[in-house]
Amino acid sequence: MSLITNVMDHSLDDGYAEAAARKRSEGTGGLPRTLRAKLGLAAGLVLAACVVTVGAAQARVAAPVVAKEREELIDRIDEETAAADRLEESVDELRAEVSARQREALRDSGGDRSTLMGVLSGATPVHGPGVRLVVNDAEDATGGGDGGPRSTSGFSDTGRVRDRDLQRVVNGLWESGAEAVSINGRRLTALSAIRAAGDAILVDNKPLVPPYTVLAVGDGEELGDRFQNGADGLYLHALQENYGIRTALSVEDDVRLPAATSVIVRTAQPITEKGTS
Repeated sequence: MSLITNVMDHSLDDGYAEAAARKRSEGTGGLPRTLRAKLGLAAGLVLAACVVTVGAAQARVAAPVVAKEREELIDRIDEETAAADRLEESVDELRAEVSARQREALRDSGGDRSTLMGVLSGATPVHGPGVRLVVNDAEDATGGGDGGPRSTSGFSDTGRVRDRDLQRVVNGLWESGAEAVSINGRRLTALSAIRAAGDAILVDNKPLVPPYTVLAVGDGEELGDRFQNGADGLYLHALQENYGIRTALSVEDDVRLPAATSVIVRTAQPITEKGTS
């Protein structure tokens, strides 16, 4: 307590107090006493005031210019965004036209097998009985446990659905007898890729957001039972039990899948009937 009391009683160091007393005794402390010193101080104050005034005036003059440039930049961003949207719409229209022409060519040259070829290649929309499987992240998206199916995956956030999870789900549905599969309205083909980019899942380079709705056309009851009892269905069940990932599978009387956005023809040759050249 004595130290605290001493600090409070002697807040100013003794050396500073002695220097201040000496300046007062010598007449060198306080405001300037000579006329020359007073004029110098006044000139310094006037110069400082001029600098502040000029700076404020320049800021006021420049403010409208900055605001105008900001508005012009915002207008340019809006214009470029609108142009990009128009280009994207045009690309989608051209893709749809190309897909329609491919389906038409496939129907004209495929004969009786054109329908089957369209279904298998994803070139035509399909509908029929099947299953609806919804896979979603865990509610907190941070759950985890040891010894789970992804313990060596290297993902720190084990409550998130990953690309490898959807890969196993889709492959399991194909193996269980699905005739056509889509994820969030995107039709899958033999060339479709399910990949990850950061935390996003890409299907054919298009980002998807959870929940992930997987539709599969096939024998609904049999397809659902075979998937749930298969290795990939058990894997999905383990994700639900260990990491809280939410899943829901239901059998549907009629599910509708669109055609693939673009089907790339890599090799093709006309079909000729036997006995004709």
